[in-house]
Amino acid sequence: MTEIPMVVQKEIKKHQGLTKAKIFKRAFFIFIGAILMAVGLEIFLVPNKVIDGGIVGISIILSHLLGMSLGLFIFLLNIPFFFIGYKQIGKTFALSTLFGITVLSIATALFHPVPAFTEDILLATVFGGIILGVGVGIVIRYGGSLDGTEILAILANKKLPFSVGEIIMFFNIFILGSAGFVFGWNRAMYSLIAYFVAFKTIDIVLEGLDESKSAWIISEQYREIGDAILARLGRGVTYLNGEGAYTGDDKKVIFCVITRLEEAKLKSIVEDLDPSAFLAVANIAEVRGGRFKKKDIH
Repeated sequence: MTEIPMVVQKEIKKHQGLTKAKIFKRAFFIFIGAILMAVGLEIFLVPNKVIDGGIVGISIILSHLLGMSLGLFIFLLNIPFFFIGYKQIGKTFALSTLFGITVLSIATALFHPVPAFTEDILLATVFGGIILGVGVGIVIRYGGSLDGTEILAILANKKLPFSVGEIIMFFNIFILGSAGFVFGWNRAMYSLIAYFVAFKTIDIVLEGLDESKSAWIISEQYREIGDAILARLGRGVTYLNGEGAYTGDDKKVIFCVITRLEEAKLKSIVEDLDPSAFLAVANIAEVRGGRFKKKDIH
């Protein structure tokens, strides 16, 4: 067998180490996310008879009715979705999901004897939803899932004319509605609040408080506007060549990426230099590469 050159061996070891580091990082954050979700459930929501949506919500209802461990139901009910995810979505996602659900199941069992942090239902609903949302958001951000309905929704989306979010919403309306018959309609309404709070918190965790936005500007004063964005916002700009479909005139299009907090200042810059300029701003889910890092302004 031909001996592998030393340089190649070093490169292989380098990439193997990088892969192990990434795996450890993913496992660490999924672990933290699952623990946070368990805290939100067992120390805030469940003691006050407020439930979450999805398989976790069904597990809370069954645990209450049958007097058995919540963690046991979370684990058992999610097993079929693990195998579905393994075959249909991918090995890495499925294993990450299995790890997260296992940690969540064990953590809920460990936290169950811990008394509720507060008996004020509204406080428990809001803070439980926030903590739960942070935990779920972290797990999703690092490639896992803590609820089988997400896997089911991804697969159903391929055959149904509904988005993944709409399918999950349908499941959760049904589950949260069922809570009204088990815990009472007041608790069902609190559960809906907790779900909404968690949903919005997940968005913040995934997108960040410094949500990125793309801006497209068409103006005859493109050079002045571009220089002002660079000088006053510290953001790089790209000049693109465009052509008006109606007039056939050549146009310069300014493209740049800013944060949500800089949007008002960008609009002010454009308004000052060319009130008639065309400006379009859109949300961006993720920004990678390039030179998005803000330049220092002196």
